[in-house]
Amino acid sequence: MSALATTGFIAAALAALWILLAGALSIVAARRMRDASTILSAARSLQNLVELSPARPLVVRPDSTIEADARLLREIGIEKPPRTLSDLAGSDNGLLAEDVDMLAKSVGEAALSSSRFQCQVRVGGSGRVLDVRGAPAPAPEPPGTMLLWLFDTSSAEAERSKLAQRLEQAEAALDALTRLIEAAPFPMWYRGPDLSLGLVNSAFVEAVEGRDAADVIARSSELIGDVNEAQSSAMAALESGKPTSRKQAAIVRGERRMLQIVNVPLPTGAVAGFALDVQDLEEARGELARQVQSQRDLVDRMTAGAAQFDSDRNLDFFNGPFAAMAGLDGDWLSERPEFDRVLERMREHNRVPETRDFPTWKAERREWFTSPLEVIEEDWMLPGGDHWRVVGQPLPDGGLRLFLEDRTEQARLASARDTLLRVRSATFDNLFEAVGVFASDGRLYLWNRRFSQVWGLDEEWLAEHPRVDEMVPALARKLVNPTAAAQIREMVRKTISDREPANGRITLTDGRHFEFAAVPLPDGNALFTLVDVTDSTRIEAALRERATALEQADRVKTDFVANMSYELRTPLTSIGGFAEMLAEGYAGTLTPAASDYVAAILESVARLSKLIDDVLDLTHGDSAAIVLERERVDIAGLCKMAVEKFEPRTKAKGQKLLPDIAESSGTVVGDARRLRESIEHLLENAAAYTERGGKISAKAWGDEEQAYVQISDNGPGIAKKDLPRVFNRFDRINHDPSRGEAALGLGLPLARQFVEAHGGKVDLVSSKSKGTTVTLTIPRAPR
Repeated sequence: MSALATTGFIAAALAALWILLAGALSIVAARRMRDASTILSAARSLQNLVELSPARPLVVRPDSTIEADARLLREIGIEKPPRTLSDLAGSDNGLLAEDVDMLAKSVGEAALSSSRFQCQVRVGGSGRVLDVRGAPAPAPEPPGTMLLWLFDTSSAEAERSKLAQRLEQAEAALDALTRLIEAAPFPMWYRGPDLSLGLVNSAFVEAVEGRDAADVIARSSELIGDVNEAQSSAMAALESGKPTSRKQAAIVRGERRMLQIVNVPLPTGAVAGFALDVQDLEEARGELARQVQSQRDLVDRMTAGAAQFDSDRNLDFFNGPFAAMAGLDGDWLSERPEFDRVLERMREHNRVPETRDFPTWKAERREWFTSPLEVIEEDWMLPGGDHWRVVGQPLPDGGLRLFLEDRTEQARLASARDTLLRVRSATFDNLFEAVGVFASDGRLYLWNRRFSQVWGLDEEWLAEHPRVDEMVPALARKLVNPTAAAQIREMVRKTISDREPANGRITLTDGRHFEFAAVPLPDGNALFTLVDVTDSTRIEAALRERATALEQADRVKTDFVANMSYELRTPLTSIGGFAEMLAEGYAGTLTPAASDYVAAILESVARLSKLIDDVLDLTHGDSAAIVLERERVDIAGLCKMAVEKFEPRTKAKGQKLLPDIAESSGTVVGDARRLRESIEHLLENAAAYTERGGKISAKAWGDEEQAYVQISDNGPGIAKKDLPRVFNRFDRINHDPSRGEAALGLGLPLARQFVEAHGGKVDLVSSKSKGTTVTLTIPRAPR
């Protein structure tokens, strides 16, 4: 029993020991499992951290083999697991070969020195940049192993490039702004937070007469006042937080000028400023104020009343005549009463027209403020018999300008004028001559009984004031030559438009002869008169019948013109003399209108005297009969004087007068007056017969023996059949009376007569529609 018991005890002890050992082993295993789980969890956490990290690891071992992160290989496009660094290179995928070589060199150097390094590599075909940071790998890696971390810095590099570009642009803008401030024509400055000058431009330096900006800043030279005053102004801008502006006088470059000083606070606590020269603006404002005051003073001196109401219909301005005419007190008007109140006060003083419904009348005048018309005019007949002309002018701002003009005296004068007109009409009706007055529009304005009797016109029809062209058919029926009626019409029109008198003779179908004249009147109308010259015409016919048949018609005409010219000299001399005496004031001071009439008389006398001289010269017939002066004549100066004389006339017609006077024209020995008149006659013809906008050229040149003057135009020219008659005395190729003196047929004959008297000649070349050229050939000395 004891042996069995011992055996059982031993077995039991062994079982207990085994159980204890199994329990201990279980506890140890559980602890190791827990530790393994913790380590595994940490490893997974580290792996997640690596996965989430922006950097990818790469291990380079001492034998140059590498262990790369799979994600890194995907990012750089390597599909086959690399063995060494050189396997990371590729043209389209992987890193650039030169960058891999550089990286291998950096890794080798860092492994030998056990140091850290940093570089950048580029991914081929993508433009991406990787930042590489390397350091020795920690244990348990063998010595010489390098751990590389690769960061994708492509976006950061792009951002850095943008920042660099912006910085460059900002520097360029700052440089441009600095140049602009420096080139500014007005002073500019910058004050630091301590309000002392830190920057000034050239205009500031020039204004304070400094050497340069550094000198001005060092001396703290201020543009206006002292340093304390300038800093106080800048401090005021800082405290207000807004730009401040003030005007102050200053001495700039030795001259007193008014400047507008502007200080601008900056967020940094500094102050920038500039100064504008407003001296001219201040002077202009002062001048404007003086002009306004001058205009107000001028309005006060006007005889017409003037008042202005603002957009609220309150009186804004009035002059003295307005207060007097309206019968209102000036102090009351100065209180700026309303428009309606002004009209009511004027009504109390009988200064508005009488009306049954004054409120309606007043409301109608109130509508003038908003009237679309530029000017409203009314005639006011006042209870006292005064006659006013009232003009209302609406203003763009909604106001109204009012003018009152007293026309009482004009109305009385108009009544007196009507009386005079009736007296004049009665006088006209009893004249022996037939008289008709045509208005400026060509209508028959006034006539006498004799006028209607001569032409057989009905009074009722004449009362309708027919136009002169409407009267042509009625006049033609009474004339032997019906076409003369159209000549009368054109003569009346020419007198009205050109203000030149005209005359002529007509024969009626009943055998009577009349001389007519059209005379311009001062009021713009034309006076047409008919004088019965039947008896004198019969006497002239009898005298012509007694004339000898052998006497040539041209001689008769020439002698008659010559005699008439001599006979006209005596009364013309008397007219001119008495007119000059009137102009000199021997008969007392003349009115302006009378002075104009006298001037017109003198002008007509001079014109007629010249015409008579031309006629007398022409009636000598033979060039040898002309007595010439013998003096040295400058042809160039003569031509220039003639051109200058005719330039105003050609400009008035829109013609171009083109002189071309050569120095070779030189001088000749002859009569300066007659040579000048010859050139002027040619210019007169050219200007008269050249249409508006045409060209006239005046040339002069010469050689050793002769001087030449040539006048050309691009006018209508002369027909070939008329060329033989151009130098005939009093023979007119063109009978158009609008050509003036050129139409008398004197110019070319006189020019040829004067030039031939000097031993020269006149050549004329012309064709229809191609203009005319006349050349004067004048010998240097008379033969």
